[in-house]
Amino acid sequence: MKNKIKVMGFGTFDGLHPGHRFFLGELKKLGDEVIVIVARDVNVERFKGRPPAHNENDRLLAVQNEYLGYKVMLGETKNFYKCIRDHKPHVIGLGYDQKADTDYLNREFPEIKITRLPAHAPDKYKSSLLRG
Repeated sequence: MKNKIKVMGFGTFDGLHPGHRFFLGELKKLGDEVIVIVARDVNVERFKGRPPAHNENDRLLAVQNEYLGYKVMLGETKNFYKCIRDHKPHVIGLGYDQKADTDYLNREFPEIKITRLPAHAPDKYKSSLLRG
């Protein structure tokens, strides 16, 4: 039996919209098992400078309910790379606009392929635009 390719993606998913759905669909194209890490409220506020419109549990449930075949969980509050170490994905899919230190990821996890996924109508489906 072939080894399953594990793919990991990260996001806030603050109001699941077509751009998020596109990203989550693109993740599935990269492997067999998809692991989605939903950002914690404290980290959303830290990195985006504002709290999310929906709390972390609501955002987690929204993704879990729509993507039943995916493993969806909340991220860590401090050690962001723990989930990578714990789940050992073969591929990490980054959103077109995600700020990520890809140099660090490549250095710390040389065995993991880091892939930047394309955008889906970013002028229309971007959370910051939809939020107003």
